[in-house]
Amino acid sequence: MHIEELKIPGCYQITPKIFEDNRGIFVKTFHAETLAHYGLNIELKEEFYSISKRNVLRGLHFQKQPSAHSKIVYCAKGSVLDFFVDIRKGSPTYGQSLSIELNEQNGVILFLPVGIAHGFLSLQDESLMIYKTDHSYDPTSDDGVSYKSCNIKLPVESEHLIISERDLNFVNLCNIESDFIYE
Repeated sequence: MHIEELKIPGCYQITPKIFEDNRGIFVKTFHAETLAHYGLNIELKEEFYSISKRNVLRGLHFQKQPSAHSKIVYCAKGSVLDFFVDIRKGSPTYGQSLSIELNEQNGVILFLPVGIAHGFLSLQDESLMIYKTDHSYDPTSDDGVSYKSCNIKLPVESEHLIISERDLNFVNLCNIESDFIYE
């Protein structure tokens, strides 16, 4: 695994070794000791996945305190434009976003710490996203921020997006009441 910190502090891109032969491919997506070597100590509590049609936009999601979580995400099948924004007060990158294509060919995995709102746009039908978190889902802490307010450039016009009513009604970044503090 090659691990590098991104321009938003605490966010990491993990590029695994992809082993391929006549049978197919094999990819190791999690290795606690390797992550710990980079200071990414995460005790996983929950894993889930989503399958999305092309042009589905999910996010930007996060869980408020006390159920906030760090997460590991990757696209095991298909392709997505993954994006995330820093909502930690006092962060040198507060309000800044990053976008990275995740797909089954590049195998890229992201580690996102507490205080990062996350979302993605499915670029293909049947895109399979895997999420590993260090806190279980808590519907009372579930929240989000509008992707439109985060300077995220999408490769598709907004009228072609498929978005849940919930995600469409998230508050703008400038109106968010973040309880995350950058340390």
